[in-house]
Amino acid sequence: MSDLLFNTFILMLVVVDPVGLVPLFGALTQESPRLEQRRMAVKAVLLAGAILLVFAFAGNRLLTALGIGLPAFKIAGGALLFLLAIDMVFARQSGLRSTTRSEQREAVRRHDISVFPLAFPLIAGPGAITTLLLVLAGHRGDPAAVAGVLLVLGVVLLLTLGALLLTGHLMRWLGETGANVVSRVLGLVLTALAVQFVLDGIRAAFLIR
Repeated sequence: MSDLLFNTFILMLVVVDPVGLVPLFGALTQESPRLEQRRMAVKAVLLAGAILLVFAFAGNRLLTALGIGLPAFKIAGGALLFLLAIDMVFARQSGLRSTTRSEQREAVRRHDISVFPLAFPLIAGPGAITTLLLVLAGHRGDPAAVAGVLLVLGVVLLLTLGALLLTGHLMRWLGETGANVVSRVLGLVLTALAVQFVLDGIRAAFLIR
C-alpha cells in the first residue's frame, strides 16, 4: 500500500507540475487584484478536483463501455505520458500540458480564468486524467487502495493550490528559468514511469512474465 501511495504521489505531482503552472498563472492574472487571484486559484483547484473525481469513479465504466481493456489503456496512456514527459524535458508548450496559442489569446481576454484554462486543461488535463485512471485501474476491488489514491490526489491538489497562492514569491525566487529546470527534472522522472506503463501493458497483453 505504501508503495502504491508513494508512486501515485510522484506520478500526480510530476504530471500536474504545480511549479510549472506558476509562470502561466502569473502571466494570465498579472492585471488582477491579489484577492481575485486567490479566488481564482481556489476555484480552479476545486473544479479540477471535481473533474478528476468524476473520471476516478466513472472512467472505468467508460472504458468498459468502449470495450477498451486495461493492457491497451496502459500502452496508450503510457505513450501519452511519454509525449508529455518529452515536452517537459525540452520545456516545450503543447496541448498536452498547456494551452494552444489561440486558447492563450482567449484566456487573456477572460477576467476569470479559473474554469478555462486553469482547472481544465492546465490542472485536470489529459495527463492527470490518464494517470489517475491508470493508477486506479488495477485497484478497483480494493476500497482502501482507492481511498488512498484519492487522498494522495487531494494532497497534490493542495500543493498545487499552495503554489498558485504563492505565485509572486515563487516567481521572484525561481523565475521562469528556475520553473523550467524543475519541470525538466520532473519530466525525466515521468519518462521512466511512462515507459514502465507501456512495458506493463505489453506484458499483460501478450501474457509475458
